[in-house]
Amino acid sequence: MSTPVTDRPVITGWSAVSPFGLGAEAFTEGLREQRSTVAPVDTARWQVPTSRAHLVPGFETREVLGKKGTRSMDRVTGLAVAAVGSLLDQPGSVKETETGERAGLVLATTTGSAASMMDFTRSSLVGDRPYDVDPAVMPNAVMNCAAGQCAIWYGIKGPNTTLAGGRAAGLLALNYATRLLASGRADTVLCAAAEEFSAARYWLERHSRGPEAPNVALGEGAAVLLVQPASAVTPDRPALADVLAVRTRVATGHQVRPALEACVRSALEAAGVAGPEVWAASPSDAPGLLGHVEREVLAEICGDAAVRRIPAVGRLGDVSAASGSFQIATVLAAAPRTGGSIALVTSADRDGSLACAVLKLRDAR
Repeated sequence: MSTPVTDRPVITGWSAVSPFGLGAEAFTEGLREQRSTVAPVDTARWQVPTSRAHLVPGFETREVLGKKGTRSMDRVTGLAVAAVGSLLDQPGSVKETETGERAGLVLATTTGSAASMMDFTRSSLVGDRPYDVDPAVMPNAVMNCAAGQCAIWYGIKGPNTTLAGGRAAGLLALNYATRLLASGRADTVLCAAAEEFSAARYWLERHSRGPEAPNVALGEGAAVLLVQPASAVTPDRPALADVLAVRTRVATGHQVRPALEACVRSALEAAGVAGPEVWAASPSDAPGLLGHVEREVLAEICGDAAVRRIPAVGRLGDVSAASGSFQIATVLAAAPRTGGSIALVTSADRDGSLACAVLKLRDAR
């Protein structure tokens, strides 16, 4: 059964903390100017041998968020809190509905902060007393720390969920957000995703990637979408896009291509859209062969022009769990001024998670 239009979930706002800078305006301007985001890395500070990465320029948690409550905050939490704050501070924000008892938050991640987890474990092994660790940093080692801090900072008292899904996590979070709305668990959901750059993440990626993509530079950042029922839209927060469908699959090896194709076709069928009708198709730019497969499937179903129509998320480096949310942010930033265009966003993770979302863009005037 299709969802009634009045109840269909819509995206009514978005923001980002990205290698382009802080906020939606910096992100949109960076895309418009086709600015490169790769920059030299201070190898002494980050303790990595690489000389380039896509970092959020000048991002220091205590400088961006202030000193109160941030002394022990790790980088991924700082990025997430800053992104949510930039959305809630936008003109037209309605705090009564975007925070409080009926507002929920879903955060997409890979593992939370790998750096915090490893540092906490290391401190228990190398200290004078292995069982005596700093309790102030213990919350950072828990995967849902960033989501919890976002809720505490901004008074988001509804459902609070962290989804660990690798590169597919952003679209999995969007799917979860629509389910929260459909079940009546929340009236508004802030759907976010965050990924940090760190020595721990660098070495994990270096040792776990296959030989086909050893030199893809890492990126970092956080993006957040405001998702509400269509019936709750107000003039202050007009609908930017309808979420027509989100579908998922799991496959590895030789089954990835047919499973991804089935996932895309299933989402398009649920949305009542044919492949050639898609204005823009955004792949998640997974490193190596997986990324090539993703682009080939989208080109076959939607056409080469649709795949090339908007900037690739790879422009931000490998942002992993934040890919899907940044892809949607890119779609919204590059959307035509007249509504009705269809955008398709896919994710493919090397561990087998596949996802596809179909959006119908609203009039941007």
